[in-house]
Amino acid sequence: MGAQLRVYRQKIKSAQTTKKITRAMELISASRIQKAQARVAASTPYSDAITRAVSAVSSYSNVAHVLTTEPEQVDRAAIVIFTSDRGLAGAFNSQVLREAEELAELLRSQGKQVVYFLIGRKSVGYFTFRRRDYERSWIGGTDNPEFETAKEVAEAVLEAFLRDSADGGVDEIHIVYNRFVSRITQVPVVTRLLPLEVVEADDEPAPTGKPDVFPLYEFEPDAETVLDGLLPVYIESRIFNAMLQSAAAKHAATQKAMKSATDNADKLITDYTRLANEARQSEITQQIAEIVGGADALSSAK
Repeated sequence: MGAQLRVYRQKIKSAQTTKKITRAMELISASRIQKAQARVAASTPYSDAITRAVSAVSSYSNVAHVLTTEPEQVDRAAIVIFTSDRGLAGAFNSQVLREAEELAELLRSQGKQVVYFLIGRKSVGYFTFRRRDYERSWIGGTDNPEFETAKEVAEAVLEAFLRDSADGGVDEIHIVYNRFVSRITQVPVVTRLLPLEVVEADDEPAPTGKPDVFPLYEFEPDAETVLDGLLPVYIESRIFNAMLQSAAAKHAATQKAMKSATDNADKLITDYTRLANEARQSEITQQIAEIVGGADALSSAK
């Protein structure tokens, strides 16, 4: 009985240690979410401005640009997967990888060959463990994304897109990442990055509910040159925004997972404390019974 009581006390101590760790990680993630949210909010106006500029050039010019023109035949498609470098975030990484696998199956069913660009150690580990090939990978800094990394990713996918598919290039590019909705909800998003699906300006509702009326535009030196300058910047902003969204969603997922782990540790401590008390009471009862039994035997002997 004493050995059982020691086991329960060891388990209580272990659960208390785990609770301290998970509680600290929960607080760290909670403090990082605010900064990550601020970075997402700060990047939105720039991304919106670039989007409006690209929409204006595409809508008010007759230029058939390579980045906005649908190819006649799509042979190879690329998927850029945004995961984190670390785990302990619940289903954060698994749901992105699951969405990417479903997208890959859909593309293969359409007769397209799929290639991958990976961001984050978790996606690299996922492909390495399964001995699957990928084009390029970027690891480190997913909790606090840097624009230089986004620019490098954008250059890599643009280079692949502009290269002929027969030479190892791709005809379209998709991105899969977690979008931060709230501290409770993170939604996996699948978006086609290239060719760009530009919404016509007259069809896009304004924030007031009334359609925007764009002025007439004159492009200098010409619309194609403007697109050549705008679209790479647009792609960089989209990828960087996806990285920021993924980072904010990861911190929120970690906070939620660590909160759940802390609550589970509390429950374990309560359960083991109750079992330890029961074991201690049983041990005391047994000791009393042995003492009473010995006294009765002594009285009978006299």
